[in-house]
Amino acid sequence: MTETTPTDTGTTDDLIAEFAELDAERPARRLTGRLAAAVTVVALCLSLYALYQVFRPGQVLPYRMLLLAVALPLTFVCYRPGRRGGARPGIADWTLAALSLAACLYPLVVFDGFIRRAADPTSLDVAVGAVVVLLVLEACRRTVGWILPVVCLLFLAYAYYGGYLPIDWVVGHRGYDIDRIIVASVMGTDGVYGVPLDVAATYIILFTIYGAVLDHSGAGRFFVDVSLAAFRRSRSAPGRTVTLAGFLLGTVSGSGVATTVSVGSVAWPILRRAGYPPEQGGGVLAAAGIGAILSPPTLGAAAFIIAEYLRVSYLTVLVYATIPTLLYYLGIFLAIEIDARRYGTRTVEVDAPRLWPLLRRFGYHFSSLFVIVVLMALGQSPFRAVVYATLLAFALSFLDREHRLTPRRAADALAAGTTGVLPVAATCAAAGLIVAVVTLTGLGLKAGSLIVGASGGQLLLTALLCALAVLILGLAVPVTASFVIAAVIIGPALTGLGVTPAEAYMFIFYYAVLSEVSPPTALSAFAASAITGGNAHRTMLATWKYTLPAFLVPFAFVLTPAGSALLAQGGAGEILAAAAVSALAVAALAAATGGWLAGPAGPVERALCGVAAVLLLFLSPLPALAGAGVLALAIALHLVTRARERRS
Repeated sequence: MTETTPTDTGTTDDLIAEFAELDAERPARRLTGRLAAAVTVVALCLSLYALYQVFRPGQVLPYRMLLLAVALPLTFVCYRPGRRGGARPGIADWTLAALSLAACLYPLVVFDGFIRRAADPTSLDVAVGAVVVLLVLEACRRTVGWILPVVCLLFLAYAYYGGYLPIDWVVGHRGYDIDRIIVASVMGTDGVYGVPLDVAATYIILFTIYGAVLDHSGAGRFFVDVSLAAFRRSRSAPGRTVTLAGFLLGTVSGSGVATTVSVGSVAWPILRRAGYPPEQGGGVLAAAGIGAILSPPTLGAAAFIIAEYLRVSYLTVLVYATIPTLLYYLGIFLAIEIDARRYGTRTVEVDAPRLWPLLRRFGYHFSSLFVIVVLMALGQSPFRAVVYATLLAFALSFLDREHRLTPRRAADALAAGTTGVLPVAATCAAAGLIVAVVTLTGLGLKAGSLIVGASGGQLLLTALLCALAVLILGLAVPVTASFVIAAVIIGPALTGLGVTPAEAYMFIFYYAVLSEVSPPTALSAFAASAITGGNAHRTMLATWKYTLPAFLVPFAFVLTPAGSALLAQGGAGEILAAAAVSALAVAALAAATGGWLAGPAGPVERALCGVAAVLLLFLSPLPALAGAGVLALAIALHLVTRARERRS
């Protein structure tokens, strides 16, 4: 599709192999032969059962237990214990797989008695529960690294040793013994088998199945082709292409890093030929990659948890995200236009199909995305909506001879849906341990009161502290776990000052996602810099420039009464006004960070644009008018300065 040199192609292939697993931080085994076939069969059976549950739902808790009973053994078989682990499972792996199967099936075999004994567990209940906790932590370590398990252990230690803290400390409590901690972690609905795992067992596995079917049907290739064809002859076309491709591919991958690498493997040679420096090109790639996690119709895994916590439909969460998503992409496109002029980028001829013939031939790939939203709008549950969309994608695959889902390919796609959820299932189960401790000890309200106390009860300072806390947390743990931990610990600090739960959770969601592009461990930016060969730190800063609106707009959710309008709450006039003012603020931010208005902007004009953006984001009449006035002053000063430069 693109004109690349053999060196480009070889390097890209190597990077794809390296970074396809980077999002999980631990390499999965590349299984072959009979073992691969056996894993495919087991994963296929779980996918089929997940689909069956949509139409014939059983009891919730047994289903969560069954999912973990399959996911944990698969994890120990499919993931090495470390980067030096063997290509095939060893004795230790098989032992852990067998032990996890037995330990997770035990509650199912004695389910009624197991639930009744929660207040008075037997020694066997506690022993099996302890084994489940340890296995979950090991599975989590294999899939997403050691930091989240360590965080979980610190929380468990807090539950046990908290009674030794001084009585006058806010975070002190009476202390709990091992039996009580294990019961809270495994024998209730706030621990391993709590809401996070439920989200993995329902929403996430269905959407990973959908993404796998869509990818196997050729949609991924089509999304790249249509992005290349959409912006053919413009010096800003390469940047626009990357952004559109990132948005479309993100609906398939659901991962910021995976999307960054997938887009970068095709688009970086184009960006380079257009004249983008490596760091700026990497910034575009990383910003486009995480944009997909912030964008309807699939968003990220944490968005499903928001729906569960708020007891609202997933469609409602999609509505919440619509205006912030438009503002995010507006900021990226404006930054791309500025960089095209700033770096003097060139038009690049790309060997891609023409847009309209491509849409006529393969445009049906979009239909399943629309079906999800339409069905939810008509009152269908998100579970049924995504299953119907999956069936539609399967049926439409037969319109393409190369990618038709024959029984073998369909089985591979369904199995890929289950194996794709393994890191998420381990993460959600581990996050459940933290939720159990927070619930048991009351830490959420205590931590919230600490944050409010440190900020003196001022909402602005509280929001700043909360944003910083979520970003720091996100540097260490995956997005889903970061959101869950922050929701139960940091969320009460915001809601305690009058912020609605919807605004608080969306605020936390955005900062949990943005941790992927936040220095010093911005995973998406790191992956992009490896593809482009640019400096990792400067690539992170370039990504931060492109994503800056997403860092600042969430403050409008919580700081002003009109901020709820950005979540599409309120009257139509109020929503449109808030969106328009915020769009003007994003434009001012783009000018401030990009250093460009009608031409290169000086320090004074850029500073004025930055001040204008902040004032506009207060979304109140007086600050908005002041912001518009400051922006007008910046533009006038810029035009006068340029006129003087022309005359001199």
